[in-house]
Amino acid sequence: MRYENVNIDAFGYELAPNVVESDALERRLGPLYEQLHLQRGQLETLTGVRERRYWDENSRMSDGAVAAGRKALEGARVSAADIGVLVYGGVCRDNLEPATACAVAHALEIPPDAQVYDLSNACLGVLNGMVHVANAIELGHARAGIVVSCESARQIVDTTIQRLLSERNMESFKHGIATLTGGSGAVAVVLTHRSMSGGGHRLLGATARNATEHHRLCRWGPDTGIPASGLHTMETDSVGVLRHGVVLGVETYRDFRRLMRWSENEPDKIICHQVGAAHQRTILDAIGVAPEKDFVTYPYLGNIGTVSLPITAAIASERGFLETGDAVGFLGIGSGLNCLMLGIQW
Repeated sequence: MRYENVNIDAFGYELAPNVVESDALERRLGPLYEQLHLQRGQLETLTGVRERRYWDENSRMSDGAVAAGRKALEGARVSAADIGVLVYGGVCRDNLEPATACAVAHALEIPPDAQVYDLSNACLGVLNGMVHVANAIELGHARAGIVVSCESARQIVDTTIQRLLSERNMESFKHGIATLTGGSGAVAVVLTHRSMSGGGHRLLGATARNATEHHRLCRWGPDTGIPASGLHTMETDSVGVLRHGVVLGVETYRDFRRLMRWSENEPDKIICHQVGAAHQRTILDAIGVAPEKDFVTYPYLGNIGTVSLPITAAIASERGFLETGDAVGFLGIGSGLNCLMLGIQW
């Protein structure tokens, strides 16, 4: 997919208010650590995540998405009245129905002729939403659109800690580590036709690949049946996800570079999905990108799912890491396994 007429006009984000250090989670896991003879500090050592943030209890996902959406629209060259598509891309949603996007669209006063819907694809939801909006703009179905998301890790981390304390074995601990890195936050991205935002960041194209034979490596459930089959749990085969995810990432990156027609030294900068230290080192080595081209937030935000990559891009831009004229790659991967990479001229 290549685009000629799409700009990323503005980002907006909202940080959850409650900072939770990895040490605090390990203190709660004290009996498990004692039984397995683990030393405190393992969580940060293994993942690189020092702290993450949580929303207040009983917070609604639409509230965080609305706050991020308002900030994005305040910074954009278009208004809510110009929005023709609103996509909510989060894994966490207020209800099975209606779409969480409806509450966000109402609060942001999106026009009644706009398309409004949820899109769910693990950690790729926002990137997929950006592609949907870009396609609508490129095809002339909309002039502008906004993608929003809000994720919450408090509940699933609490449930995981309870389960680990109940089961108290190394196998459960290994499959629960990834969940313990989860953080919370909200993000919004406004995309427009180039004629509406001459100073935006040009979206050049996108490449997608899948390896769906590995769809059982990371699962957050139960099902969405009525009633659901049990309490929410999340289990991740971190070794399997890393091994197969890197293979998929290398294949996607190869196709992505071919699509972008970049020089040997490009992209100038990249923003990856924020999984953790081991994933970052392994994927950068595998695709041959120098660490100084990457910007990370996982040490202090953790893994915020769909919010991680776009919020990292927004912070990287604020801090001057992403500079005008840079060839930038957004490198996303999600359980399933799915991989999606976007090329942007900053």
